[in-house]
Amino acid sequence: MEIGSVGIIGAGLMGSGIAEVCARNGIRTLVTEAGTEQLAAGQRRVTASLERGRKTGKLSDEDVDRINGLLTFTPRLEDFAECDFCVEAIVEQLPAKVTLFERLDHIVSEKAILATNTSALPIIEIARATRRPDRVIGTHFFNPAPVMNLIEVVRSIATSDETLQDTRALGERLGKRIIVAQDRGGFIVNLLLIPFLTHAIRLYESGFATRDDIDEGMRLGCGHPMGPLQLLDYIGLDTAMFVCESLYEEYANSDFAPPPLLRRMVSAGYLGKKSGRGFYEY
Repeated sequence: MEIGSVGIIGAGLMGSGIAEVCARNGIRTLVTEAGTEQLAAGQRRVTASLERGRKTGKLSDEDVDRINGLLTFTPRLEDFAECDFCVEAIVEQLPAKVTLFERLDHIVSEKAILATNTSALPIIEIARATRRPDRVIGTHFFNPAPVMNLIEVVRSIATSDETLQDTRALGERLGKRIIVAQDRGGFIVNLLLIPFLTHAIRLYESGFATRDDIDEGMRLGCGHPMGPLQLLDYIGLDTAMFVCESLYEEYANSDFAPPPLLRRMVSAGYLGKKSGRGFYEY
């Protein structure tokens, strides 16, 4: 299927980043959000990113004008009726995603593909809320989407070969490397990553090592671009906790359980870089 237009539901860090990637690569892109203020914030985020590209010489004036011309920010989900491919990038909570997919299923055409940017939730539970489970797939982008070169594509047991092929083709058109995972909690990346992050939090909260020593140890000792506590701040501590809870529910393995400190920080509103404070201050 030729994908001529993409709809992004959610204009937060991930949604706005995915929208920017699509428009940069010549695809007409619609973006929506639940609230007008959040929608405006998402548009400002994309504008600021494009301006940085202009100032650094990575984008010309013509590039910025072309990209902006392909982007439409709308408060109406009904405007997505003509989209060939929709990507959901809302809060990492299954009930909210199911409700959205039920609604979206009645708006877009029967041929449209519905994708979720979930990092851990079961694709089939989202797909069964629609009349087209064969056209539902996971597209796990990584933050920041304009910079990170990976999309983890997740097919459920109901996802068709055609949907997988079309999704892979779109990802490659966006300049991304594609890996394909089965619909199991955490997929590939988070199934390996989350125990690493939870162990780092437990080392820190127990007083075993300082924040800086934990992060520096992994940066300098293992060649990681950033330490686990800094990475958690970039992921968002609330998102990390949702992923932990989802994996613990699926596998009942204590390695995935959210550490008490993580829960307390989320309750306090210390969500990482997006809130200005997490394990570090921003």
